[in-house]
Amino acid sequence: MKSAKHALVVGGGVIGLTSAFQLALHGWRVTLFDPNPGGGATWAAAGMIAPIAEIGPGEESNYQLQRGAVDAWRSFASDLHDVTQKDLVIVEKGTLLFGWDGSDRRLVDQFAQIATDFGVVPRRVSMGDEPAMFEGVSPRISDGLLIGGDAWLDPDQAVALVSEANTALGVTVVDEVVVKVCSDGTRVEAVTASDSFVGDIGIIATGASALPSGATSSGGHTVRPVHGITLRVRGLDRSAQPMIRSFVKGGTFYMVSRPGGYNVLGASSEERRESGARVGEVQRLLRDALDVVPALETAVVLETREGNRPASDDLRPFFEVLGDGRWAWSSGHFRHGVTLAPIAAGEVLRFAEGVA
Repeated sequence: MKSAKHALVVGGGVIGLTSAFQLALHGWRVTLFDPNPGGGATWAAAGMIAPIAEIGPGEESNYQLQRGAVDAWRSFASDLHDVTQKDLVIVEKGTLLFGWDGSDRRLVDQFAQIATDFGVVPRRVSMGDEPAMFEGVSPRISDGLLIGGDAWLDPDQAVALVSEANTALGVTVVDEVVVKVCSDGTRVEAVTASDSFVGDIGIIATGASALPSGATSSGGHTVRPVHGITLRVRGLDRSAQPMIRSFVKGGTFYMVSRPGGYNVLGASSEERRESGARVGEVQRLLRDALDVVPALETAVVLETREGNRPASDDLRPFFEVLGDGRWAWSSGHFRHGVTLAPIAAGEVLRFAEGVA
């Protein structure tokens, strides 16, 4: 018998949507609030599930949290299939990491040392021995590291399937912003411009946006928006090969290639909240793309997407129980939102069942 317990989920990015799905799958009645589910940072994401390629100095705790991400997505995809009878495509080709110049190659060597310290040993590969792996890549890049265990999915497909599954499970979507939340210790309330809604527990998953009025944090966690853009282009088809990640003149570049020559290019990063892709931002991304993958010269630009990623002070995701214990805040996922979504959703479910 389905539980009468009611969860309010504020925010419909990948964290909020997957959390709503897990709750509904386990018998909760769920109301999700977002004027544009799947928008924001999720809409701009490339869809990488890259627990290894995205590790950095001092981020071992992040890696330990993310190392089970691909398995978590496989399990999540199985649950989605049970509800929708449709397959979420997860492509496990790994990541090819290399450097553009001498300084960048030293960064690759530093990465290899960090990965080894974390218990991961990337494989050194060369263009001479494995030319197919370097298809479209500049001939000045002669070798790199093959990082197994990384994967990608299409966030647009993921959002569509999770939304379809949520509908099938009875999740109610309210296309309004929650302006205020409160709790009396036994129930929670979310207030929009036109109505108010009462539930047993509440989850705030608003990414880089400010907390609604009435949500009081302990002060131990804050988030700031880190603006980023991705470019979608059609041309070179590297979908049979690993994702590309490169250090370029000290910065970073990545390319995720899907079948048919659809490519997602990133990564830009600016500490600002304002929307809009700036000319210089786009120019730098295209310059890096052509330096690293000159075969993109004839690719057709399809669109630019943008979003604000939620970065915590220590760049670690967090799950904070607020106030009297019936509201919780899931945020700080920064560039790992897609990677961590099923893991974050599991944490939401454990919180809800613990309170209930």
